[in-house]
Amino acid sequence: MKVHRYKDLGYTSFFNPKTGFFARVEDEGEKEPFWSPYGPELIDISITNWCDKECNFCYQNSSKDGKNMSIDDFKKIIDAAAQIGVYQIALGGGNPNQHPRFIDMIEYSFLKGIITNYTTNGRGLSDKVIEYSKKFCGAVAVSAYQPFDETSMAIEKLVKSKIKVNIHFVLDKDSISTAINWLKYPPDFISGINALIFLNYKPSGRYIFHNKLLRYSERIQEFLEIATNKSYRFKIGFDSCCVSGLYARTNTIDETIDACDAGRFSMYISEDLKAYPCSFEKNLHSGDQISSKDDIIKIWKESPNFKHYRDYFNSDICDGCVDKNKCKNGCPLFEEIVICGRR
Repeated sequence: MKVHRYKDLGYTSFFNPKTGFFARVEDEGEKEPFWSPYGPELIDISITNWCDKECNFCYQNSSKDGKNMSIDDFKKIIDAAAQIGVYQIALGGGNPNQHPRFIDMIEYSFLKGIITNYTTNGRGLSDKVIEYSKKFCGAVAVSAYQPFDETSMAIEKLVKSKIKVNIHFVLDKDSISTAINWLKYPPDFISGINALIFLNYKPSGRYIFHNKLLRYSERIQEFLEIATNKSYRFKIGFDSCCVSGLYARTNTIDETIDACDAGRFSMYISEDLKAYPCSFEKNLHSGDQISSKDDIIKIWKESPNFKHYRDYFNSDICDGCVDKNKCKNGCPLFEEIVICGRR
């Protein structure tokens, strides 16, 4: 168990590298911390924007022309992260496990005491990638894409190797019906997974489909009730972009839900070494350029963009709402993804 004590902020954080358990525990009489001025606890890193699937809904516009982050730049980030006390990183892309130096990257992070998790589209999971993922990584998330052939094959391969597997399922107005069916009648290929995690569709990327926004579905309440009121062989999770609906529409225990951490406890770094509070901001903002490892903590503390996020989460946009202090006003980027029904 790794422990970071922040006496001046009135809380302690705990992280178990083996299980992935994480918690912030306030001192007696202290409030829940709003942000960490000492740096992020999690860094989401795009090590490549290369992907040969070129899905029309890709929010990163990844393609076969996508660029790779250099191994030296990656080490620069990891060295800074280790110095700050980052517990874990999440590698994305593109398809990160097809980066030519992927194995070197996850090994370097491991040796620096940082747990690596990554998301894959299911391609490029060679025997060597599987072997080293089991050795150096905490969990692997497989993105679920119809017709789910590659999804199911990737899950089967990872589960067979006894790697902790999560599924990332993008929820939108149309896919919510498939999600409901999966929860009612789980397909065989998800039987051995650790968790099924639902991600609220964001209007960002190669093509933007406003008509697919989750808030336009008439089945939101049905889905949330099924997802939160039944027991499954696997865990059910949600990204922070879904929390407005969880607070407003379910009886889920507050302690199991957390508002968006962007700019408060997490940050995103693109393959071209630009820092953002959130990965979905990449196509909306120029980002803060990282030139040296010292830039990461400087950006975290001083960037006007990061401050903007914290100001938003602390603003009075949703004054009068009973869940305002828990939901933190929802998303600072896309007002239209809020699904509480109150905005």
